[in-house]
Amino acid sequence: MLSIFTGEEISAIWLSFKVALSSTLAIMPFALGFGLLLARRHFPGKTLLDSFLCLPLVMPPVTTGYLLLIFLGRRSFIGSFCEQFLHLRLSFTVMGAIIASAVVSFPLMLRAIKIAFEMADRRYEDAAATLGAPPLWCFMKVTLPLALPGLINGLILGFARSLGEFGATITFAGNIEGETRTIPLAVFSLMQTPGQESAAMKLVIISVIISFAAMAGSEILNRRMRKTLGGE
Repeated sequence: MLSIFTGEEISAIWLSFKVALSSTLAIMPFALGFGLLLARRHFPGKTLLDSFLCLPLVMPPVTTGYLLLIFLGRRSFIGSFCEQFLHLRLSFTVMGAIIASAVVSFPLMLRAIKIAFEMADRRYEDAAATLGAPPLWCFMKVTLPLALPGLINGLILGFARSLGEFGATITFAGNIEGETRTIPLAVFSLMQTPGQESAAMKLVIISVIISFAAMAGSEILNRRMRKTLGGE
């Protein structure tokens, strides 16, 4: 199977998985925390916070990448601090690709998780609290299982969005072969090269298959979860 792909194509596929998985795991705790906060708490500035966190969802990805370059690039305070004292370069590295993917996919994951917590019936939590269950126990044993299908959806949506990220990545991380060239960037590069249409099509097909598998897997998991929870 792998023999039909060149070394560059295999590198792009592997790097895409690495970036998507890393960014998904990195933003998952924040999406859970902010999703629960926005779904269950009322406080001044809630709408502003929600709008700010979801900005990358509606902004052009290139704009997001440019802003990342301004705030995290080598000439920025954060970027220069990380490079000088932590020996960690953020822009135009695989770390930059992970950051760009994480920022762009975070709003999708956040909204799915927020809706999942909003849809979880709080009467079960209130009943558990009435019986003397502590808040943490209620959250772990009642809230999370009720919201689990939506949480899984959010994780898969975030992963799929990271896998397809292009604009912010090419702006903040660049299109460096073997370092930041993910599947979308590899397809873009091949499209610019005469005679490479078949190679580009191979990566497009792989991208479609991965995306379809992610969404199908999400639906299967959701059905199993609903059956487990007695929803069907």
